[in-house]
Amino acid sequence: MQLALITGGTSGIGLEFARALARDGVNLVLVARDPARLDAVAAGLSGTFGVAVETLAADLASRDDQERVAGRLRAGDIDVLVNNAGFSLKNPLAGGDDALADRAYEVMGRAPRVLAGAAASVMRDAGRGWILNIVSVSALTRQDSYSALKAYALALSEVLALELVGTGVQVTAVLPGWTRTEFHDRGRSKRSKVPGFLWLSPARVAADGLRDARAGRVISIPSKRYKLIAAILHALPAGAVRALSRKVKGSRPAPNSQEDHR
Repeated sequence: MQLALITGGTSGIGLEFARALARDGVNLVLVARDPARLDAVAAGLSGTFGVAVETLAADLASRDDQERVAGRLRAGDIDVLVNNAGFSLKNPLAGGDDALADRAYEVMGRAPRVLAGAAASVMRDAGRGWILNIVSVSALTRQDSYSALKAYALALSEVLALELVGTGVQVTAVLPGWTRTEFHDRGRSKRSKVPGFLWLSPARVAADGLRDARAGRVISIPSKRYKLIAAILHALPAGAVRALSRKVKGSRPAPNSQEDHR
Protein backbone atom coordinates (compact mmCIF):
# COMPACT_ATOMS: atom_id res chain seq x y z
CA MET A 1 0.00 0.00 0.00
CA GLN A 2 1.26 3.49 -0.85
CA LEU A 3 2.25 6.11 1.73
CA ALA A 4 1.93 9.91 1.36
CA LEU A 5 3.48 12.62 3.52
CA ILE A 6 1.55 15.90 3.57
CA THR A 7 2.75 19.10 5.24
CA GLY A 8 0.03 21.36 6.57
CA GLY A 9 -2.21 18.31 6.43
CA THR A 10 -4.75 19.22 9.11
CA SER A 11 -6.69 21.99 7.35
CA GLY A 12 -7.57 23.56 4.03
CA ILE A 13 -5.93 22.27 0.88
CA GLY A 14 -3.61 19.91 2.76
CA LEU A 15 -6.51 18.18 4.49
CA GLU A 16 -8.32 17.75 1.17
CA PHE A 17 -5.24 16.11 -0.33
CA ALA A 18 -5.20 13.80 2.70
CA ARG A 19 -8.86 12.92 2.18
CA ALA A 20 -8.46 12.35 -1.55
CA LEU A 21 -5.45 10.09 -1.09
CA ALA A 22 -7.01 8.20 1.82
CA ARG A 23 -10.11 7.63 -0.32
CA ASP A 24 -7.82 5.84 -2.76
CA GLY A 25 -6.45 3.66 0.04
CA VAL A 26 -3.17 5.55 0.51
CA ASN A 27 -1.75 5.54 4.05
CA LEU A 28 -0.73 8.95 5.40
CA VAL A 29 1.93 10.83 7.33
CA LEU A 30 0.51 14.19 8.41
CA VAL A 31 2.85 17.03 9.35
CA ALA A 32 1.58 20.12 11.20
CA ARG A 33 2.37 22.20 14.28
CA ASP A 34 -0.52 21.35 16.62
CA PRO A 35 -0.23 17.82 18.14
CA ALA A 36 -3.81 17.78 19.42
CA ARG A 37 -5.23 18.76 16.08
CA LEU A 38 -2.99 16.25 14.34
CA ASP A 39 -4.33 13.46 16.55
CA ALA A 40 -7.94 14.49 15.97
CA VAL A 41 -7.58 14.72 12.20
CA ALA A 42 -5.65 11.43 12.06
CA ALA A 43 -8.38 9.63 14.02
CA GLY A 44 -11.05 11.04 11.73
CA LEU A 45 -9.27 10.03 8.53
CA SER A 46 -8.41 6.59 9.83
CA GLY A 47 -11.95 5.98 11.02
CA THR A 48 -13.57 7.21 7.81
CA PHE A 49 -11.27 5.65 5.23
CA GLY A 50 -9.67 2.75 7.09
CA VAL A 51 -6.11 3.84 6.37
CA ALA A 52 -3.13 4.08 8.70
CA VAL A 53 -2.31 7.66 9.66
CA GLU A 54 1.02 8.60 11.24
CA THR A 55 1.50 12.08 12.70
CA LEU A 56 4.60 14.22 12.93
CA ALA A 57 4.36 17.48 14.89
CA ALA A 58 6.75 20.00 13.37
CA ASP A 59 7.04 23.73 12.82
CA LEU A 60 8.61 24.13 9.39
CA ALA A 61 9.91 27.57 10.33
CA SER A 62 12.46 25.64 12.41
CA ARG A 63 15.41 24.17 10.55
CA ASP A 64 15.68 21.42 13.15
CA ASP A 65 12.06 20.46 12.44
CA GLN A 66 12.67 20.67 8.70
CA GLU A 67 15.46 18.18 9.14
CA ARG A 68 13.25 15.86 11.21
CA VAL A 69 10.67 15.78 8.42
CA ALA A 70 13.40 15.34 5.80
CA GLY A 71 14.70 12.42 7.83
CA ARG A 72 11.26 10.82 7.71
CA LEU A 73 11.28 11.19 3.93
CA ARG A 74 14.74 9.60 3.72
CA ALA A 75 13.39 6.46 5.42
CA GLY A 76 12.48 5.33 1.92
CA ASP A 77 8.84 4.33 2.33
CA ILE A 78 7.17 7.57 1.17
CA ASP A 79 5.60 7.34 -2.30
CA VAL A 80 3.96 10.79 -2.40
CA LEU A 81 5.10 14.12 -0.95
CA VAL A 82 2.65 17.03 -0.83
CA ASN A 83 4.51 20.24 0.10
CA ASN A 84 1.54 22.30 1.22
CA ALA A 85 2.46 24.18 4.41
CA GLY A 86 2.20 27.94 4.14
CA PHE A 87 0.61 31.09 5.50
CA SER A 88 -0.63 34.50 4.46
CA LEU A 89 2.05 37.14 4.05
CA LYS A 90 1.24 40.86 3.92
CA ASN A 91 4.75 42.05 4.63
CA PRO A 92 6.40 44.81 2.56
CA LEU A 93 9.94 44.26 1.37
CA ALA A 94 10.85 47.84 2.26
CA GLY A 95 10.46 48.50 5.98
CA GLY A 96 8.68 45.24 6.70
CA ASP A 97 9.04 42.80 9.57
CA ASP A 98 12.31 40.94 8.96
CA ALA A 99 11.47 38.21 11.46
CA LEU A 100 8.17 37.51 9.70
CA ALA A 101 9.89 37.55 6.30
CA ASP A 102 12.46 35.05 7.54
CA ARG A 103 9.74 32.78 8.93
CA ALA A 104 7.86 32.93 5.63
CA TYR A 105 11.01 32.04 3.73
CA GLU A 106 11.68 29.06 5.98
CA VAL A 107 8.12 27.69 5.67
CA MET A 108 7.40 28.47 2.01
CA GLY A 109 10.89 28.69 0.51
CA ARG A 110 13.52 26.62 2.26
CA ALA A 111 11.28 23.85 3.65
CA PRO A 112 9.81 22.89 0.27
CA ARG A 113 13.32 22.80 -1.21
CA VAL A 114 14.74 20.69 1.60
CA LEU A 115 11.81 18.27 1.71
CA ALA A 116 11.50 17.94 -2.07
CA GLY A 117 15.23 17.32 -2.30
CA ALA A 118 15.13 14.64 0.39
CA ALA A 119 12.16 12.91 -1.22
CA ALA A 120 13.58 13.19 -4.74
CA SER A 121 16.85 11.48 -3.83
CA VAL A 122 15.07 8.45 -2.38
CA MET A 123 12.36 8.31 -5.04
CA ARG A 124 14.90 8.55 -7.86
CA ASP A 125 16.75 5.53 -6.47
CA ALA A 126 13.46 3.65 -6.20
CA GLY A 127 12.43 4.66 -9.73
CA ARG A 128 9.02 5.95 -8.68
CA GLY A 129 7.20 8.62 -6.67
CA TRP A 130 5.26 11.85 -6.82
CA ILE A 131 6.20 15.28 -5.47
CA LEU A 132 3.44 17.90 -5.47
CA ASN A 133 4.35 21.44 -4.48
CA ILE A 134 1.34 23.63 -3.67
CA VAL A 135 2.26 26.99 -5.14
CA SER A 136 -0.30 29.66 -6.17
CA VAL A 137 -1.41 31.46 -9.30
CA SER A 138 -0.01 34.46 -7.42
CA ALA A 139 3.40 33.16 -8.55
CA LEU A 140 2.58 34.50 -12.02
CA THR A 141 2.04 38.03 -10.68
CA ARG A 142 4.25 40.55 -8.88
CA GLN A 143 1.88 41.62 -6.11
CA ASP A 144 3.98 41.24 -2.98
CA SER A 145 6.55 39.18 -1.09
CA TYR A 146 4.09 36.25 -1.04
CA SER A 147 4.09 36.29 -4.85
CA ALA A 148 7.89 36.35 -4.83
CA LEU A 149 8.10 33.28 -2.58
CA LYS A 150 5.57 31.43 -4.68
CA ALA A 151 7.45 32.35 -7.87
CA TYR A 152 10.51 30.74 -6.29
CA ALA A 153 8.50 27.62 -5.42
CA LEU A 154 7.25 27.41 -9.01
CA ALA A 155 10.74 27.73 -10.47
CA LEU A 156 12.04 25.19 -7.95
CA SER A 157 9.38 22.71 -9.05
CA GLU A 158 10.17 23.12 -12.74
CA VAL A 159 13.93 22.75 -12.17
CA LEU A 160 13.42 19.59 -10.09
CA ALA A 161 11.04 18.18 -12.71
CA LEU A 162 13.77 18.61 -15.34
CA GLU A 163 16.36 16.97 -13.09
CA LEU A 164 14.11 13.94 -12.67
CA VAL A 165 13.07 13.38 -16.27
CA GLY A 166 13.25 9.69 -17.07
CA THR A 167 13.63 8.58 -13.44
CA GLY A 168 10.01 7.59 -12.82
CA VAL A 169 9.52 10.46 -10.37
CA GLN A 170 6.77 12.97 -11.16
CA VAL A 171 7.02 16.58 -9.96
CA THR A 172 3.90 18.75 -10.20
CA ALA A 173 3.45 22.36 -9.13
CA VAL A 174 -0.19 23.08 -8.24
CA LEU A 175 -1.23 26.71 -8.76
CA PRO A 176 -4.62 27.39 -7.13
CA GLY A 177 -6.31 30.76 -7.18
CA TRP A 178 -8.43 32.06 -4.30
CA THR A 179 -9.45 29.01 -2.31
CA ARG A 180 -12.02 28.82 0.49
CA THR A 181 -10.09 27.85 3.61
CA GLU A 182 -10.32 28.64 7.31
CA PHE A 183 -8.04 31.62 6.84
CA HIS A 184 -10.45 33.25 4.40
CA ASP A 185 -13.43 32.31 6.57
CA ARG A 186 -11.89 34.40 9.35
CA GLY A 187 -11.25 37.33 6.99
CA ARG A 188 -14.78 37.85 5.73
CA SER A 189 -14.36 41.55 4.99
CA LYS A 190 -11.56 40.82 2.53
CA ARG A 191 -13.40 37.83 1.09
CA SER A 192 -16.28 40.08 0.07
CA LYS A 193 -14.01 41.95 -2.35
CA VAL A 194 -13.33 38.82 -4.41
CA PRO A 195 -16.02 37.89 -6.98
CA GLY A 196 -17.73 34.63 -6.13
CA PHE A 197 -16.86 32.96 -9.44
CA LEU A 198 -13.14 33.22 -8.63
CA TRP A 199 -13.35 31.06 -5.52
CA LEU A 200 -12.28 27.41 -5.60
CA SER A 201 -12.97 24.67 -3.08
CA PRO A 202 -9.98 22.91 -1.49
CA ALA A 203 -11.45 19.61 -2.70
CA ARG A 204 -11.34 20.87 -6.30
CA VAL A 205 -7.70 21.90 -5.91
CA ALA A 206 -6.75 18.49 -4.53
CA ALA A 207 -8.69 16.56 -7.16
CA ASP A 208 -7.24 18.54 -10.05
CA GLY A 209 -3.72 18.42 -8.63
CA LEU A 210 -3.76 14.64 -8.23
CA ARG A 211 -5.33 14.17 -11.66
CA ASP A 212 -2.61 16.26 -13.28
CA ALA A 213 0.15 14.45 -11.37
CA ARG A 214 -1.25 11.14 -12.62
CA ALA A 215 -1.23 12.55 -16.14
CA GLY A 216 2.44 13.55 -15.83
CA ARG A 217 1.85 17.31 -15.93
CA VAL A 218 4.49 19.56 -14.37
CA ILE A 219 2.06 22.49 -13.96
CA SER A 220 -1.45 22.02 -12.60
CA ILE A 221 -3.83 24.99 -12.65
CA PRO A 222 -7.19 24.01 -11.16
CA SER A 223 -10.27 25.11 -13.14
CA LYS A 224 -10.70 26.51 -16.64
CA ARG A 225 -11.08 30.05 -15.33
CA TYR A 226 -7.66 30.05 -13.70
CA LYS A 227 -6.12 28.34 -16.72
CA LEU A 228 -7.41 31.29 -18.75
CA ILE A 229 -6.08 33.82 -16.23
CA ALA A 230 -2.68 32.09 -16.26
CA ALA A 231 -2.58 32.09 -20.07
CA ILE A 232 -3.33 35.82 -20.11
CA LEU A 233 -0.61 36.54 -17.54
CA HIS A 234 1.90 34.54 -19.58
CA ALA A 235 0.97 36.42 -22.75
CA LEU A 236 1.18 39.91 -21.24
CA PRO A 237 4.44 41.88 -21.33
CA ALA A 238 6.22 42.21 -17.99
CA GLY A 239 5.21 45.85 -17.57
CA ALA A 240 1.54 44.99 -17.98
CA VAL A 241 1.83 42.19 -15.42
CA ARG A 242 3.37 44.64 -12.94
CA ALA A 243 0.62 47.20 -13.59
CA LEU A 244 -2.09 44.58 -13.15
CA SER A 245 -0.40 43.28 -10.00
CA ARG A 246 -0.35 46.78 -8.53
CA LYS A 247 -4.07 47.16 -9.18
CA VAL A 248 -4.99 43.77 -7.71
CA LYS A 249 -2.75 44.32 -4.69
CA GLY A 250 -4.58 47.50 -3.84
CA SER A 251 -8.00 45.87 -3.77
CA ARG A 252 -7.76 42.17 -2.86
CA PRO A 253 -6.00 39.62 -0.63
CA ALA A 254 -3.29 37.49 -2.24
CA PRO A 255 -4.57 34.29 -3.86
CA ASN A 256 -4.24 31.12 -1.78
CA SER A 257 -3.30 33.07 1.37
CA GLN A 258 -4.01 30.74 4.26
CA GLU A 259 -2.78 29.20 7.51
CA ASP A 260 -2.48 25.59 6.32
CA HIS A 261 0.60 24.71 8.36
CA ARG A 262 -0.98 24.18 11.78
